[in-house]
Amino acid sequence: MSYIEFKKVKKEYQMGEVVIQALNETSFEINKGELVVIVGPSGAGKTTTLNILGGMDRVSSGEVLIDNKDITKLKEKELIKYRREDIGFIFQFYNLVQNLTAKENVELAIQICKDPLPPEDVLHKVGLKDRMDNFPSQLSGGEQQRVAIARALAKNPKLLLCDEPTGALDYNTGKQILQLLQDTCRKENITVVVITHNSAIAPMADKIISFKNGKVSDIRLNEHPQSIESIEW
Repeated sequence: MSYIEFKKVKKEYQMGEVVIQALNETSFEINKGELVVIVGPSGAGKTTTLNILGGMDRVSSGEVLIDNKDITKLKEKELIKYRREDIGFIFQFYNLVQNLTAKENVELAIQICKDPLPPEDVLHKVGLKDRMDNFPSQLSGGEQQRVAIARALAKNPKLLLCDEPTGALDYNTGKQILQLLQDTCRKENITVVVITHNSAIAPMADKIISFKNGKVSDIRLNEHPQSIESIEW
């Protein structure tokens, strides 16, 4: 049973006189609890897809069913509720509030949620038990990204959307973050979608969706996902 159904989605932007087609009749499905990697070059439509899944952008045409609910039909208030309660976002840049501690950054995010998890528990899970009272400037890049992941997980989301989550990190730290995402997907049964231009990390996924020129060019199922430790790039 598909958890996400992306059906013949078109997305066009008007740039002055020119119409840019970001997505052109794009279709794919994702099952509950799957770790999916979406790969493709810049401008292929990956980020537009993520923004639509996260309720941050609307389609020009097509349907997007998430848990049997067509989010393209939601009114603005319903869309806000969907973003708050169902979605966790992780970006390339951590977007932490600099004058709040790690724990306070997580607490800030869960104030708007219906069924959040305790910040301390989630920070423990991401390996920051001893760094909860540190400010972002006192944390390394990898630790800041862990705070961002804790912030997303504390919302108790159904779907975790990650936009180049290791883009600002060095190789070894990036591997640790990807391992954390893979472990989270397995242990918590959260559906995780990672977009990246680094196709070398694709073997970590249950499903690999390749984008090219606003369309899905290939979908591969991976029967035996590899642990991040065994992947080199």
